[in-house]
Amino acid sequence: MATLNFALKNNTGSNTVYAYITGRAIDNGNALFLLRSDGRTAYYPTSPSATLTSLSWDCAIPMGGSGSTTNITIPHLAGARLWFVRDNKLTFYLNPGPALVEPSVSNQSDANYNLDWAFCEFTWNSAQLYANLSYVDFVSMPIAMTLTNTSGATQTVNGLPANGLDLVCNALKAQNNTDGAGWNQLVIQKDGRNLRALSPNTGRTLNNSLFNNYYDNYVNQVWNKYTNDTLTVNTQAAAGDVTAKVSNGVMYFSVSGVSYTKPSSGDIFSNSSGAFAVSGNGTKDAITARLAAAFNRSTLLLNGAQPNGQNVSNYYQNYVTNHYSRICHAVSTDTRGYAFPYDDVAPDDGADQSGSVYDGSPRLLTVTIGGGSSNSVKQSAVEEAVAPVQEAKEPSPGTGAGAGNGNAKPGRFHELRKIVGKLSRRKSNP
Repeated sequence: MATLNFALKNNTGSNTVYAYITGRAIDNGNALFLLRSDGRTAYYPTSPSATLTSLSWDCAIPMGGSGSTTNITIPHLAGARLWFVRDNKLTFYLNPGPALVEPSVSNQSDANYNLDWAFCEFTWNSAQLYANLSYVDFVSMPIAMTLTNTSGATQTVNGLPANGLDLVCNALKAQNNTDGAGWNQLVIQKDGRNLRALSPNTGRTLNNSLFNNYYDNYVNQVWNKYTNDTLTVNTQAAAGDVTAKVSNGVMYFSVSGVSYTKPSSGDIFSNSSGAFAVSGNGTKDAITARLAAAFNRSTLLLNGAQPNGQNVSNYYQNYVTNHYSRICHAVSTDTRGYAFPYDDVAPDDGADQSGSVYDGSPRLLTVTIGGGSSNSVKQSAVEEAVAPVQEAKEPSPGTGAGAGNGNAKPGRFHELRKIVGKLSRRKSNP
C-alpha cells in the first residue's frame, strides 16, 4: 500500500501538543480512517450501536517539546484533516455508520469548545497530494506548510505569524468600532485571552441574527447595476463565458434554467444556502462559486467581468465586504489561506488566495504549528493592511489577472465536499 511521510513541527512554545489524522482511506473502500497514536498504524472504526461512542484506540499523536519534529506516515486519504491541539487532547466520537463526530467551534456544549485547536486539510490520491490552510470556519493557532516533491522542489504557504490570532482579533474589533456591524462578536476569548476568531458563517450559527441585513444595500446596488448593464461570468469550465441581466428582480443567465434571486447575507457568507445552494448542475454551480466569491470580495460594482477583469488589488475595497476574509489575508504573511468556501476562485492565471500546495509526485509534507519560520510580526507591520474600511471605495476596474502561478484550482471541489460534510456533522454534534 502506498504511503507518504509528514513531518510535524511544534513551534507553539508548549511542550504538550497532540496531532490527529482523519479522513477516508481511498485504498480501503473509502473507509473511515484515523491514525493511531504511534503515527503509523491505521484505525478503521466499525459502526457503533449508539451515538457518541468513544473511539476504540488512542489517536492522539504526541508531538514532543516545542521546537521538536515528529514524523508520521499516512496512506492515500480523501477529505482528510490534520488536527492540532495544545495543552490538552481532543475528543472525537463515533455515530452509527460509522460516522465521525468531529470537534466543533459552533456548539458550546462540545467537549472541545474551550480548547486551543486548529486544523489544515489535504487529499492524497494516485494523482497528487493537495493540501491547504483553512480559515473557512475559524482562525486560531497558526499553521504553515512546505511540500517537497521527489525532485527536491518545494512549495510553501506561510500562514499566520505567531501573533496572527491577536492581530486578527484586534482588527475585527477595530472594524466593528467603525461600522458597528458585529465583527467583534466573532472574537472568542477564554480566561481573558483570545481563543479563536470565527468566520461570519460560523458566528451566525451561534447568533443567527448576526449580519442578517449586512449585505442588503450592496445586493440592491448590484441588482440595479445589472438591470441595465451586462454581467459576464467566466465559468472556467466547458461553458466558458456566460452573461446575465436582471429582470423583474431575478438575475437571468444566458444558460438555460440558470437564474438567481437576491442572495441574503447568510447566503453570501455561507456560499451554500438559499440563492447559493448547491444545485447539482455543474454549470450553475460554477457560476455560483464565482458570484459568491465576487460578493464576499465586493467586486461586482467595479465592472461586469467576473472573475476575469479583477485582480487582488480590487478585493475588499467596498465598505460592505467580508472583512473577516479581508483581515485574514492581510495578516497572513503571504496573504494566502481559505477564508470563505470559494476563496480559490481567481482570474485565469491569477494570484492564488487559497493557501494551497499540491504536486503529483510528493515526497514530504512539513506542517508547522505555531507560526511558521517567523516568531511574530509587530502590529505596525500590518496596521495599514488591516485598518478598518471607513467608507465605500470603488477603485479602478481590474484590467486582468495578477502575477499568477498557473493554479489549476483543484481545491474548489474539495471545498464543495467540505460544505456538505459540515452540514452533516452539525446534525450529529452533541
